[in-house]
This record gives sequence, structure tokens and C-alpha cells, in this order.
Amino acid sequence: MEPVIVIGAGLAGSEAAWQLAQRGIPVELREMKPQKMTPAHHSGDFGELVCSNSLRSDQLENAVGLLKEELRRCGSLIMACADQHRVEAGGALAVDRHAFSAAITEKIRSHPNITVVEGEVLDVPEEGNVIVASGPLTSDPLAQAIASRYPQNSYLHFFDAAAPLVTFESVDMDSAWFASRYDRGTPDYINCPLTQEEYQAFWEALTTAQEAEVHGFEDAGVFEGCMPVEVMARRGRDTLCYGPLKPVGLKDPKTGKEPFAVVQLRKDNAQGSIYNIVGFQTHLKWPEQKRVFSMIPALKNAEYVRYGVMHRNTFLDSPRLLDRYYRVRTEPRVRFAGQITGVEGYVESTASGCLTAMELARELLGKPPIDFPQETAMGALALYISEESVVHFQPMNVNFGLIPPLGYRVKGKRNKNAELSKRALEALEKLDLS
Repeated sequence: MEPVIVIGAGLAGSEAAWQLAQRGIPVELREMKPQKMTPAHHSGDFGELVCSNSLRSDQLENAVGLLKEELRRCGSLIMACADQHRVEAGGALAVDRHAFSAAITEKIRSHPNITVVEGEVLDVPEEGNVIVASGPLTSDPLAQAIASRYPQNSYLHFFDAAAPLVTFESVDMDSAWFASRYDRGTPDYINCPLTQEEYQAFWEALTTAQEAEVHGFEDAGVFEGCMPVEVMARRGRDTLCYGPLKPVGLKDPKTGKEPFAVVQLRKDNAQGSIYNIVGFQTHLKWPEQKRVFSMIPALKNAEYVRYGVMHRNTFLDSPRLLDRYYRVRTEPRVRFAGQITGVEGYVESTASGCLTAMELARELLGKPPIDFPQETAMGALALYISEESVVHFQPMNVNFGLIPPLGYRVKGKRNKNAELSKRALEALEKLDLS
């Protein structure tokens, strides 16, 4: 059997290569790192996380929690490595990003059915089965080649921002405390309170701080799910208090009351020596980040191991190009996976790589397609990105709104979501996932 060519060893590409290889199908995995790097990447390992170390909620009452459980039941490499290298984060699944990526890299490189070929890919191969999982930072030559190959499709662009990282020892714990919201799970977040006066001064400085130059950037082009904190702040004085700085469910042990606003820090590595400033994706100039974020009392002397960065994301107008198997409708030997398809988020990218590889393997082995139903999170995502009636296509995180309603009334949102997850997993159990 000729090897399937997988372009890109991010989460989607690594997952796709693994799913194929596990079914006995040879894979040639092409990755441009470490020969060529993007502004967002810092290592040559596969499956590198760049925006956050969190894979979000791990609870089945949340759609991304359901998606993760579906992936586990599909034998996901990414989920196995995430579970192995998780760090405490309340009800969320966060990982030690370096150990996580190293584990993925070792598994991929040691698999007998996977051959890794380093170097930039400049065009879609003219023959054979191909999965393009080049990511939201697809290199310009490959992006241009894809655009030329499928002229009926138009590229869309948005901008993504990563949050700063600080050392734990530099956080003033006299001004902060450990807790999770509503005391759920273990107290894994560092909570940095601000009074109304402190918040007002911080907000004014944030909205007027100097931004780094990003060619073509406009506030309207920012994807809502990863919006720079300064863009969010400019939408209104209280916007942050209903977003990343919301104090609800967080009582300061010194006062017994909820502060006016709270900045949360989440552990970024297993040792707990580095913390991520939650929700503080930014493209402010680095000196401005230090100046403005130091106005948060607990971060007045913070040591930054990485400042926030801004970078371009690229995605396809997938409803016009792809089917439910992530295949190009006019050239089905070519498939796409990951954020380039318009699925947004680490887990969603993994799921797209998993589904497209599983369906391709079925095809190569002479088996009928799995056809993940819309009742499952994996199926709902695939059907969303391929739904031609979607006119103004935008990247989408998995959510229960993509899944058909139950058809009967359940009291309480969490109870309803739990029922939707139960139905999804029961549907998954009936599928032949081999």
C-alpha cells in the first residue's frame, strides 16, 4: 500500500498519522519544523501548544468535555498524552505543554508505520492520498498553492493571540490566593484581586497602551474565542468584569467577599513553576505588557518567561470546499484537518484529524464509512464545516448548539447537557470504529 502523506505534525496531523498507522496503513508525515519555524512556535516537537496549555473543561456537561471523551474512545494519541501529562486545573484538562509535546513526538517517531520527513512542503502532492493539516499558520507558499489549486474557495483570515507566562515565585501571594471558582475541584488557580479603584486605573492603562504593529490587524478581524485582552477592554469599561476578570464564585479569604475583579493564573507546567495569565492574550508591545500588567497588585514584580504574541491564522471557506469526511469535494484524494478547516480549538483540531484519518482508513481497507452522526460531537463538527447553507462561515468551537435537541424537556441546563452527552456516547458505542 502506498503511504498516506500527512502534511503537518501539529495536533491534527499527529492524530491523523497515529490513527492511520494504528490500522496498519503506512504514513509519510511531513513537518517543516525545526528547519522552518513560525512566530508562534518555540520547539521542534510535534503537537506544540502555543496559545494556552488548557484543553478546557473535562466535564461531560460541557461540549468540549464530551468531545474529549469521544476521542478517548476512538483511541486518540493526543488525549492519551494529555491525560498522562495533565496538571491540576480544577474541572479543566490542562497539561505540562513540554512533556505533552515530547510524548507525542516520541510516540510518532517510534511508530513502525510512520516515516517522518522534515522540510517545508510547498505544494499539495499531485498523486496519492493526502491529509493537509498545516494549521492556522500555514506557510505562505503552501497557502498560495492551495488557493491556486482550488480557485472556487476563498481563504479567510483572522488573528490569534497568546497570553503571557510568569514565574510562580514572582507572584505576590500576599495579594493573591489559591482557589477554583465556587470551590469546585481542587484549588488550582491563583486569584489576583483588584479593588474598583485598582481596576479603573488598570482598565484605563490597558485601553490606551501601545500595540505592536501587526499588518492588516483590525478589531473586527479578531476571533471572539481568542480575543486580545486590550481589544475586549475597549468594548466597554465593565466588559472584562464579565469575561476573564469576573469575580463570581471567588471569595477573597482576607475579606470573605468577592472582589470587584479577579485576574486568574493557571499552572502551565507540572512543577508549578510557570503560570499562564488566563484570558490575557495580547498584542501589546512587550514593555507595555510589563508596565500595564504590573498594575495588578499580585503581579507588580512578576517575572515574564514569555510575553504575549499576536500571529495570523488562516482558514478555508470549508462549506464550499469540503464534505463531512473533510475531503475536497472535487478532489476526494485530498483531505484537510485541523484549524485550517475552521474548527477552532486544540481539541476540535484533534477531532478533525482523528475523524478524517479513521474514515480514510476505512476507505483504504475496503470498509463502509463510519458516518459519525450529528448526535456525536465529532459528527456535529464535521457536519458544521461541510454545511453548504452556512453563508458567512466563521471558525467554531464545539458546542451543544451544533447537536440536535433531545426532543423532550429536561429541567436545568447541566442536566440537559448531561443527557445530550449520554445520548452521544450511546450513539458512539453503536459505531464500528475499527
